[in-house]
Amino acid sequence: MAASTGRTAGTNKGKKDGVAAARRPEVRLPPLVPYDGEGLEPDGDYDGVRFAGVDLADASGPGARFMDCALEGCGLDRTELVRARFIDSVLTGVRGVGTDLAGASLRDVEVVDARLGGVQLHGAVLERVVIRGGKIDYLNLRKARLKDVVFEGCVLSEPDFGDAQLVRVEFRECVLKRADFSAVRMESVDLRTVAELDIARGVERLAGAVISPAQLMELAPAFAAQIGVRVEA
Repeated sequence: MAASTGRTAGTNKGKKDGVAAARRPEVRLPPLVPYDGEGLEPDGDYDGVRFAGVDLADASGPGARFMDCALEGCGLDRTELVRARFIDSVLTGVRGVGTDLAGASLRDVEVVDARLGGVQLHGAVLERVVIRGGKIDYLNLRKARLKDVVFEGCVLSEPDFGDAQLVRVEFRECVLKRADFSAVRMESVDLRTVAELDIARGVERLAGAVISPAQLMELAPAFAAQIGVRVEA
């Protein structure tokens, strides 16, 4: 498990190339206690716990709080974590389909090499979060609030950012397939190093984002269509 040093986020302050940079989480985990329970408890309080290879499929822990925790290689199929809180925690190699994190709060969290599908994060709040590597299909972030969030080297297939608020969000060397930005609000969103930028809906909502000249050329037909311009040779 990779974890950086320090508890309080303080790196990547200021601007780079005129774009406000996201403040990354700096997680230093204390000595952890192995998890020896079964499933999860509603409103459960997990402090300094290591969940190593634990199968949490169909577990129900709405409102649970995870602080200074590590989830490593855990199964999260249909796991119910509505309104859960993850603070100063690292999730490595988690996998699952239909994980429900609606209304959850993630603060100072690293998600590494996740393999997830149909994750429900609508109405969630993400602050100082890095999602690095792995692949997430059908990520639902509708009406979520993202601040100081970095998507790095991951594949997001058909992510839904509809009506979400993105502030200081970076997409670095990642793939965005069929992304939905309908009604999104952006401020200092950096898309310049996206390896594949495929926007299904909401291209007109990119105000507040920064793209590269090459991406501008690729998106030119979509921009032209938005203002009713026909481009013909």
